[in-house]
Amino acid sequence: MNHSHPQQPSRRRARRFFPFVFFFFSIVSVFVGGSAAILYWAFSEFSGARNIWLLLCGAPVVVVLFAVFIIFNLYLRFGKPLEQLFDTINAVEAGNLSARVPAGKSEMFGDLFKRFNKMVGELERAEQQRRNLTADIAHELRTPLHIIQGNLEGVIDSVYQATPEHINNTLDETRLLARLVNDLQILSLAETGQLPLHPTRFLLADLIADLTSSFSSPAAAQGIQLTFDLADPSLEINADYDRLNQILSNLVANALRHTPRGGKIFVGAESVSSGERGVRIQVKDTGTGISSDDLPFIFDRFWRGDKSRSDRANSGLGLAISKQLVLAHGGTIDVESEIGKGTTFIIELPG
Repeated sequence: MNHSHPQQPSRRRARRFFPFVFFFFSIVSVFVGGSAAILYWAFSEFSGARNIWLLLCGAPVVVVLFAVFIIFNLYLRFGKPLEQLFDTINAVEAGNLSARVPAGKSEMFGDLFKRFNKMVGELERAEQQRRNLTADIAHELRTPLHIIQGNLEGVIDSVYQATPEHINNTLDETRLLARLVNDLQILSLAETGQLPLHPTRFLLADLIADLTSSFSSPAAAQGIQLTFDLADPSLEINADYDRLNQILSNLVANALRHTPRGGKIFVGAESVSSGERGVRIQVKDTGTGISSDDLPFIFDRFWRGDKSRSDRANSGLGLAISKQLVLAHGGTIDVESEIGKGTTFIIELPG
């Protein structure tokens, strides 16, 4: 990628521009000054009109100098900032997303430059995320493919026997690949607004019952207290039941992974009426928590809190999918966390 410096074209133009301006105003000054001197000399013998002619002949010089001052001032206030902006636009167009417009002291364009720099910064971050996504996908696919390849080659070379154990291990890796591809497809469709939703009116109590059935046993096996609280058993919501179940399942499963034995996980739902009537759902745990540096990135693809990539059963897409599914429902999802004290996910959905 070409990272050309935006100042270089500006310097080249300046080297061509200023000699021309200097030459032009020199010619104009010599012409006006010479004309004024000739007129003054021609009429200087009329002593009564000398001062008047001196004023009239000197006026063009003053006008030219004033025009030079105005033009130079306008260039500093408008021309130079806009020139820097266009140079930066050209650099971004050439692929240099690290280019920024110098802040300077322009009161008129200061806010414009800040917004432009912020936009380019977001583009740079999106480009970096795209590169990271390619590397992450390659990493996630490499391990199961190597295991499948190794197991099959071992069977072919008679290193391994085609026992049910080896066949099941290979089958597990194919399931892992299928789940990863399915998660990526769901995330891609949700991000582009093409994921079909099938909203129905249902009781939240039914969804809570399904979550209880799915996670009570795993929580008990890990020594974690899992509690559900529904303020109003008759509380209803209009949403896609399966997708909302997927959202909460991702959050509860994430809480189970990061809550130590003896910890607690709480899932609660209540009605809210801020502007429009809706539902607020909380998933709160007493786990390890998330650092403030990581909080802005937890909904990114393949984000993991421990950065170890050792949990191969977790694709690292659960939180990203949950956020996109919430947005697809017209809702919001926020997170609050503190190291050593736990994490709380807060979902608000229209009723």
